[in-house]
Amino acid sequence: MPLLYFIDLSDNHLTGTIPLGIGNITLLQSLDISTNHLVGELPASISTALTNLILSDNNITGTMATFCQLNRLQILDLSYNQLFGELPSCIWTLKYLQVLDLSSNTLVGEVTTMINSTSSLISLHLSNNNFTGSFSTMLKNFKNLTILDLGNNKISGIIPPGIQESNPLLRILQVRSNMLHGSIPWQLLQLSYLHLLDLAENNLTGSVPNNFANMSSMCQPIMRQEETYIDIGFSETIYSFDGKVDIVWKGRDYLFQSGLDFMTAIDLSSNSLSGEIPTELTNLRGLRSLNMSRNYLSGGIPEHIGNLTLLECLDLSWNKLEGPIPLSMSSLLSLTSLDLSSNNLSGEIPTGYQLRTLDNASIYSGNPGLCGFPLNTTCSISTSPMVGIITHHPEYETFWLYYSVTAGVVFGFWLWFGVLFLCKSWRFAFFNCIDVTQYGIVKKIKQRAEDSSSYLMHDLL
Repeated sequence: MPLLYFIDLSDNHLTGTIPLGIGNITLLQSLDISTNHLVGELPASISTALTNLILSDNNITGTMATFCQLNRLQILDLSYNQLFGELPSCIWTLKYLQVLDLSSNTLVGEVTTMINSTSSLISLHLSNNNFTGSFSTMLKNFKNLTILDLGNNKISGIIPPGIQESNPLLRILQVRSNMLHGSIPWQLLQLSYLHLLDLAENNLTGSVPNNFANMSSMCQPIMRQEETYIDIGFSETIYSFDGKVDIVWKGRDYLFQSGLDFMTAIDLSSNSLSGEIPTELTNLRGLRSLNMSRNYLSGGIPEHIGNLTLLECLDLSWNKLEGPIPLSMSSLLSLTSLDLSSNNLSGEIPTGYQLRTLDNASIYSGNPGLCGFPLNTTCSISTSPMVGIITHHPEYETFWLYYSVTAGVVFGFWLWFGVLFLCKSWRFAFFNCIDVTQYGIVKKIKQRAEDSSSYLMHDLL
């Protein structure tokens, strides 16, 4: 079969090794044998014409040296296998390589010392290995990346302040369970395309930046973005690669292989962040998951958190939050997972709409000041939110009294004036009445003046 260009045997129950005869297919451009039970190493004689090689989710063993000869590769997916050893520097010299997925193997080494040229990479997945290296140095070498997944490694260093300039196209940044330290730079929130940010389980400190309004991809519901299409140059066939990322969703670990463009999530959990939750966070109306648990956050829950109408998951547990739960939280009609436990929240728990369905008392536990459903603690009158509705405010009553009197005078004046203006007979009668009254008043004044003069003359005589 020398003229065979594409082989797709994915999602079957194939066993054994990859046959050596596959190297005889010299024009083979695309090979997908993912999600099987294959073992052994990749044959050294495999076609160098390959542009698309997907061997993920098997039991392939060996090192990465075999793949360096495939200098036309655009997509290389070797995830979920048993590859070991260090990455050879030649991998980074594959100038056409756009997608590299080596996640969930046992690879080691310092990534930053191996990088030579990575100008074409747009999607890099190295999660669940034992890689080391400086995070900031890695970013400088991946300027065209849209997806960077480094979760569960030993990457260290800080998040560089210039990240919005060195990596302006980032849509997904997953660096959970590493060794990052320092603060979260405000420039990170300048990445307008970023819609999935996972910095959980690191050693980050300081406060949470407040310029969330610049994250335009999260400020509104995401419509379907363009997928990453790789033209492999044969006939009119185009391979669509949507990527796959390990994401903690509703407290569980999921591998998302499609629909990543619709995922809008921020996970800053299990760090040492302090300060208040920025109110600007409520501008992210397209956000679906927010996890800031296990930090040292203080202050109250933002009053307008109900603006996050698409929010499905909210975890603020194990912080130092205080004050009441905002009534606007009852507006979160999509909310299916909530955890506010182990804080210092107080007052009555709102019960409107979706919150009524979240009846697990443990999501509010560890807040001695909370009361109401679904807790067994009954609220007193002083803690009921209805108190504010029946409270008297004398200053408001005085204001409305003056307002009513003034409005009545003005209304009566213009009503009477309007009648005189529109009705001619009434107008004549009104002014005639005024003339008669005026004449009578003048006559009486004149008569009194004459009487006073006569009395004065009488006294003089």
